[in-house]
Amino acid sequence: MQTFAKTMVLGVGLSGKAAAELLRAEGTKTLVLDEKTSDFSDFKSQISNFQPDTAIVSPGFALDHPWIQELQKNGVPLLSELELGWLRRKSRVIAVTGSNGKSTGVKWIADALNAGGQTAVACGNYGFPVSTAVMQIPPPDWLVIEVSSFQLETVQKFRPDIGVLLNILPNHLDRHGSMEAYRALKLKLFARQTKDDVAIVPVEFANDVPGAKTFGAGGDYQYLEGRVGAVELAGTQFANDVLGAAAAAVTAVCEACGLSPSAVETAARAFEPLPHRMEPVAEIDGIKFIDDSKATNLAAMCAAVQMCPGRIHLIAGGRSKEKDLSFAKDLLAERVSRLYLIGEASGMMQAAWGEAVDCTPCETVEKAVSAVWGCTGPGDTVLLSPACTSFDQFGDFNERGEVFAREVGKLKRKGC
Repeated sequence: MQTFAKTMVLGVGLSGKAAAELLRAEGTKTLVLDEKTSDFSDFKSQISNFQPDTAIVSPGFALDHPWIQELQKNGVPLLSELELGWLRRKSRVIAVTGSNGKSTGVKWIADALNAGGQTAVACGNYGFPVSTAVMQIPPPDWLVIEVSSFQLETVQKFRPDIGVLLNILPNHLDRHGSMEAYRALKLKLFARQTKDDVAIVPVEFANDVPGAKTFGAGGDYQYLEGRVGAVELAGTQFANDVLGAAAAAVTAVCEACGLSPSAVETAARAFEPLPHRMEPVAEIDGIKFIDDSKATNLAAMCAAVQMCPGRIHLIAGGRSKEKDLSFAKDLLAERVSRLYLIGEASGMMQAAWGEAVDCTPCETVEKAVSAVWGCTGPGDTVLLSPACTSFDQFGDFNERGEVFAREVGKLKRKGC
């Protein structure tokens, strides 16, 4: 296990705090710095005075951040909090990455393992930070880690026993610059795997990860008519073409772990939607309200639209991570009755989609819920699936979803 004498931790979020706790428990002299309390000149002097032998980087720090560049200029090695925890693991590791569906996949896998008699802890971007998970006593049989492209930027040795790629769709291009760079980061998950490890990828990525098990049409695992092989999914939320691909990937993982189909099915039937991910909020006079505030990119929004029945009234907008919105246009024209636009991206969405679907500028979630009520009827679905981050108006996507639920609750209390 790689140990350190003096370590600098960047960021005081959950992952930064977890890394600092783990390091201090090992006796490492640890300095935690955050932009809210230290400016750049103070940061530079801290490097000089403290002289760290490594820096633990929280996911919020991009490689072009001035602090990161200053560390590299001073020859300080960078280490992801993900990898710090992984280096101290006593469990086998399943790592799940992709543009959409990671948290749902991680939770389902962990639930299935626990249902099947093996112990598992969900961690990474969902659940505990990895540095917290590895301190659990006794250690679980498995760590099921949600891995983001941000975390993969600074990994050096990370190698999961089972690596899973769910999909690669346009996302985080504001940080990574291009689809090519984003794709390369996602595939970095498999770079250090050996012949004893398992890789699971969509069938279209078979050539990128030689020897991988594949899922999807023509792959080793396929969702067909409510089933993935012996796993029966009819009557679960995964029994549709959108989530069926994730079901195929999860089935592949669970089989690699030695689980029976019944454990996978049991976990699917007991699965409760994660907060702000296609979460039913209310049904009022036959109108369904669904909170998908976690949909922070166009691909996630499109998946949500495809899963909704009846006429769809879509609330979208916020701070866009993407510049080209055109690929969603045809789907919106086909499935969405009216689009209610909020936040910074309202203008660009109106320009991109206004010819295909009726648009109502609303500015805020509150105004959108008020506007949508007068246009809906029994059998309709009101869907909050913004395709944007929330940071123009909210602290995070959780707050945005909570405001949506609160406003829907007001409609219900009024007896609308």
